[in-house]
Amino acid sequence: MEMRTDQPVVELHSGAVPLAPTTRETAAIVGHFPPPRRAIGGSGLRVHPLGMSGKHFGSSVSPAVSVEILDAYASLGGNLVDTADSYADGESERIIGDWIGRRGLRDEFVVATKVGKSRAHPGLSAPAIAAAVDASLRRLATDRIDLLYLHLDDPEVPFEETLLAVDELIRAGKVRAFGMSDHTGHRLLEARVACGLLGVAPISALQNEYSLVRRDGYEGDLARITAQQGLAVMPRFPLAGGFLTGAYRSRADLPGSPDPGYLARLLGRRGRRVLGALDRVSAAHDAAVATIALAWLLTKPGVVAPVVSARSADELFDLMSGPDIRLTRHQLAELDRASD
Repeated sequence: MEMRTDQPVVELHSGAVPLAPTTRETAAIVGHFPPPRRAIGGSGLRVHPLGMSGKHFGSSVSPAVSVEILDAYASLGGNLVDTADSYADGESERIIGDWIGRRGLRDEFVVATKVGKSRAHPGLSAPAIAAAVDASLRRLATDRIDLLYLHLDDPEVPFEETLLAVDELIRAGKVRAFGMSDHTGHRLLEARVACGLLGVAPISALQNEYSLVRRDGYEGDLARITAQQGLAVMPRFPLAGGFLTGAYRSRADLPGSPDPGYLARLLGRRGRRVLGALDRVSAAHDAAVATIALAWLLTKPGVVAPVVSARSADELFDLMSGPDIRLTRHQLAELDRASD
């Protein structure tokens, strides 16, 4: 097959800066038909099955490399970028806003951000939410946030106050839909009841940690409740901080890792069993371990778009292949058993 070396075809607004030239590896696969986009609850938003996290943009990933990652992600058909006002103290939002503006992709991209953990506007009181959203809009250089997450559960503030504040932002056009992050099933039920009683916009999405090695926090009651409410599940840490890439197999691999304490807790017998199963399945598909881990997650009920992190554009090739893998029932059962 002839290798493509032209730039990716992306419709740009007048005056926008085109995507940076792609690498040969990117050019070889750009043009493959992207996977169907998935709906985020009843929000009307539709996204690629993998979102791009801006968690490390502006901190451990430089602005220049962040742009390279975003360019590669867009070239491969991605359209969901996920950040927070607390990431790099707002610098992640600034990098993403500048990139989207320069590339002319605002109408093509779904922009998700979170509020509640920033130093300037902590908590989920009505004044904090309003101020945080206005600050995020300025940094993102946009007039609306497509998906706003409540970044924490703030028991000091009544749900009614928080939900009314979010609804006011939706009515004002500053936010299109909202979700919750790291909330328990019990609190999701409370929020659902409060939304109904108040007659405000319903919850559309949930973002909690969920991966092949971190299943207990989501599967069970929380999964049942999200299914009942029709929420889109947008897992964070879908590769367990890099563990499910296969790069960390012993304590000798941990020095220099981004979170050695977190990874060390996964290095027991179960973790090794999971990596062994991933190795076998990845060999059968001639795919990377990370690709298979994401493919497994995408088969789970309710999961719409795991949010992945990358530290270089080259990492995107394996990650974005996850939705293309079709695991057999035997392979799914093997991975499930290994991670039980």
